[in-house]
Amino acid sequence: MVRKWALRAIAAYVIFGILMYAYLFYLADTSIPEVLRGTVADPSTFLNSRELMLSEDYSKIRNLLFFLATPYEWLFYYLILIFGISSVFERWAKQTTRFYMICTAIYLFWLSLASFIVMFPLSYLSFTISKSYNISTQTFPSWMKDKLIDFWVEFALLFIIVSVLYALIKKFKKRWWLAAWALSVPFSIFMMFIQPVLIDPLYNDFYPLKDKQLEEKILNIANKANIPADHVYEVDMSTKTNSLNAYVTGVGSNSRIVLWDTTLERLTDEEILFIMAHEMGHYVEKHIYIGMAGYLLLTLIGLWITAKLMEKWISRRGEEWRIEKITNISSLPTFLLITSILLFAASPVTNMVSRYQEARADTYAIKMTEDKEAGIQTFQSLTKAGLSQVNPPLLVKIFRYGHPTMLERIQAIEEYDLEKNSKNSSEK
Repeated sequence: MVRKWALRAIAAYVIFGILMYAYLFYLADTSIPEVLRGTVADPSTFLNSRELMLSEDYSKIRNLLFFLATPYEWLFYYLILIFGISSVFERWAKQTTRFYMICTAIYLFWLSLASFIVMFPLSYLSFTISKSYNISTQTFPSWMKDKLIDFWVEFALLFIIVSVLYALIKKFKKRWWLAAWALSVPFSIFMMFIQPVLIDPLYNDFYPLKDKQLEEKILNIANKANIPADHVYEVDMSTKTNSLNAYVTGVGSNSRIVLWDTTLERLTDEEILFIMAHEMGHYVEKHIYIGMAGYLLLTLIGLWITAKLMEKWISRRGEEWRIEKITNISSLPTFLLITSILLFAASPVTNMVSRYQEARADTYAIKMTEDKEAGIQTFQSLTKAGLSQVNPPLLVKIFRYGHPTMLERIQAIEEYDLEKNSKNSSEK
């Protein structure tokens, strides 16, 4: 019976992969609408024929890897459950020690190691593809170093979360999901606070922006937007990627405005100021608070659904999976499987909200800088550097894109009426 269910799951995964391949490579329409051909939003006006071909090929492969990776993770969790591997990990842990915390750490180590090994081929494939398309500049040793840092950071966070989670499951057998949600609020805020100063520096070197004139321009924009900022940081990313990026991270005194050195090297000051104005737009529009509220609501709903499904699955299949009850830590893959599926199912909604917020931030950047040309050139440069599809397939946009497509962003800037905005501002 177990073998039959395993074969069915693997067959379903293979069929899904074939269907997604057919969709992305043969069925999906990524052509530019006739009305926009020849405009600044048309990639043929700012990419040469080779770049156009590379961006289409690279995007198709990356999109396929995305749609293969998520259900691959589900398949992993499902197989270690039905083959009783999770219960074996728990037995090994209990044979080593009777102390709850140490037992939890041992179990999580074996689960994390198994996950790392199983997911490694897809991660390595993604790395080699990025290298072959000259997106990644990272050496294999450097990439492996980052993967190992990922492993231990994720292990440490998982240890904290799982230890608390299963303590709550044992204490509040029917309402553990509510207690877990209540504790997730301060934990999420704490993680946002320590991310810039403790976790991010493990991967890259951060230092104050060397170009003090540019820093002054950025801080002047921040001052106009009433954003408390004293410094701008740059991060050494050129040893890892040719892509461009900038962002604002952290909360309170640990908040940081960060620019990749690739962005500083390849964009003009005007383009960088447009990007910074966009990031500041998120602050002014209070997107971080809206996002936090939405996250808390989805987490509450997600934990409630997870609790119900876990109870049902363990009561029906627990004996087959060699899991006595939900309080056994060997039930963790069930929790991870359900939450991963729910996150994927919710992604069309969360991405839609994110795209709206990003569009609002783009509009704020145009109003702040009053420089449409810089905005258009910025998105054209981002497209070229990342070999991005300007007009991705519908399913890709729904499940992957937390930003509007480059076609939509460039078109919105081109159609924005600066004179009307200036007139409305003067009337106010």
